[in-house]
Amino acid sequence: MAEVAVKNMPRNKGSKKMFKSPLIERLSRTHISIPITIFVLYAGGLIYWSIVNTSLSPMITVTLFLTGLFVFTFVEYLMHRYLFHMETYTKLRKKLQYAFHGVHHDYPRDKDRLAMPPPMSITVATVLLILLRFVMGDFVFAFLPGFLMGYAAYLFVHYIVHAYQPPKNIFKTLWVHHGIHHYKNDEKAFGVSSPLWDYIFRTMP
Repeated sequence: MAEVAVKNMPRNKGSKKMFKSPLIERLSRTHISIPITIFVLYAGGLIYWSIVNTSLSPMITVTLFLTGLFVFTFVEYLMHRYLFHMETYTKLRKKLQYAFHGVHHDYPRDKDRLAMPPPMSITVATVLLILLRFVMGDFVFAFLPGFLMGYAAYLFVHYIVHAYQPPKNIFKTLWVHHGIHHYKNDEKAFGVSSPLWDYIFRTMP
């Protein structure tokens, strides 16, 4: 059934103008390669800083990196389920939800709105660095790269799921999973880069 659902998905190719200003409208769009590159370079820079300027051992660095990667999958799930699909019982919440995510559900094949624009991507990474530096100290220089690489992986998976047909291999599961969320039941299958937390929190289709 899931395989049939993906094959029969509607091909919504349209796009929606979100802002009256042509400049702001243009800045709200980005090719997926730009934020992915930003997060990869940011993560690489932090790892380099950690090696040169901290006393973290290779074992601790690898452990923190993998922890950051794992934590991102949890944050991704929570944000998708509770922020991007927030209850819209007020006009403000309805407007915010649509700007955050609703427009993506209306136009899921709009490739220019599958990621935050570059200025926002840099801002988010820097805010996380400042906040986590205060909480974690030097550990942030190994943990945050893992988190950001998780973010980059999520963006890559999300893009290829929407931009290409499902492959005939193990990764087809991700296409089917996210396709069900978009076209069958948007209250299930919140995990994009991994269905792990859908299993744990019983939101599997």
